[in-house]
Amino acid sequence: MLIRNAMVVDGSGKAAFAAHVLVNGDSIALIDTDTTNTYIANRTINASGLYLTPGFIDTHAHGDPLETPDFSNFLSMGVTTICLGQDGFSPERENIKEWMQEVESKELGVNVAMFAGHNTLRMLSGIAYDSIPSAPGMAKMEKLLTEALDAGCFGLTTGLEYNPGYYARRDELNRLAEIVGKKGGIIMSHMRNEDDAYVETSIRELLEQGKYCPVHVSHIKVVYGKGEARANRVLQLLDSARQQGIQVTADFYPYTASYTGIAILFPDWAKKPYDYQEVLKNRRQELATFLRNKITLRNGPEATLIGSGPYKGKTLEQVAKEVNKPFELALMEDIGPYGADGAYFIMDEALQETFLKDKHVMVCSDGSPSMRHPRSFGTFARVLETYVIQKQLLSLEEAIHKMTGLSAKTIGLHNRGLVKQGYKADLLLFKPEEVRENATYENPHQEATGFRYVLVNGFVVREEGRLALKTGKILQK
Repeated sequence: MLIRNAMVVDGSGKAAFAAHVLVNGDSIALIDTDTTNTYIANRTINASGLYLTPGFIDTHAHGDPLETPDFSNFLSMGVTTICLGQDGFSPERENIKEWMQEVESKELGVNVAMFAGHNTLRMLSGIAYDSIPSAPGMAKMEKLLTEALDAGCFGLTTGLEYNPGYYARRDELNRLAEIVGKKGGIIMSHMRNEDDAYVETSIRELLEQGKYCPVHVSHIKVVYGKGEARANRVLQLLDSARQQGIQVTADFYPYTASYTGIAILFPDWAKKPYDYQEVLKNRRQELATFLRNKITLRNGPEATLIGSGPYKGKTLEQVAKEVNKPFELALMEDIGPYGADGAYFIMDEALQETFLKDKHVMVCSDGSPSMRHPRSFGTFARVLETYVIQKQLLSLEEAIHKMTGLSAKTIGLHNRGLVKQGYKADLLLFKPEEVRENATYENPHQEATGFRYVLVNGFVVREEGRLALKTGKILQK
């Protein structure tokens, strides 16, 4: 295939340049900056007026490739590789290699880079909710992690705000980090607490693991924090760690609402392994007071948008009116800690945009094919439409680097993320001004538009908005 007269933004952050790009099989065979040269090819795409970039790499994504292997929501916004196994949760299989082989038999739309999830390893090893693992339990968890890394996982993810990861202590996490380091992997962490008062303590916990392996702050944010100066204090903490030799990076999604299970609102004593019905019976008033205070602190019931279950699409305020109860009782009695997912409007735009501009922060969606949040269908298009074209917060070259080359380098994808001879031909052709994020909070499942051509492993998989082939692969570390 010959891609003629493209403006190449190669993913390195360097300035765009005009070139012909030749693709042979699944790889880039030649990049010729002498555009007077001619070539004969099986197929020629005239890319005059279009930018050619690497396919985007989503460093934090969700979804089940056995259930929805096409991942068309990602392809529509230019994503050709996704990182799964996030927030400490990976497939509940002791032999993850077998799971990978099952996935390979599906027609994958995108490439998949897998991570082992700490919460899942805790459950598989029998440690479950124990604060201090037994010696046999710890040995089994270490064995499972080693086998997952040997099977091709790119590292370990932790979800310390969720159970059972919440019960893990320093020694356990550091022992696992040592294994990850020896195997050349990275730890990506949904940290213990992202609230303004605790986020720096949570980062320091992760940085301690950074003595053993590279570490990565998942979906960096400061809940309740405000302003550029607050973001800079967090970034200074990360810079200070780098000066001491710790490799630390972060990713970011460009929305001021997070999205996760409604259990995030409940106290630890109202969640598994505790009996929720017992809590309602014996600590009812205490729970109601806790939830009322927590939701008030999180900008009120109108700032929680239910994303699944019978009340999906409604705010907690609307649910409360519908069931004719105070919002805390509606949450306790009609939804419960495991009755829904939700979007939570709890972040400050100026603070979050300061994170985006940092050179060590890349882009992720934290989305999935089914999640009711616009980030699942719009993230990467939004970066171009809002932050490159409208706000001019980033140059096109900076934005592409944050969605390609930086991501590949961080997770250890050695032959993707750049338009470079010999690299895999995961490529996009588009005009930045045509790219549109169409997903909204009200209608979150609308695909992005504007990417004229999407190539995965050398094949055109989307052309002028139409889905063609499915050529994704399970990638190996």
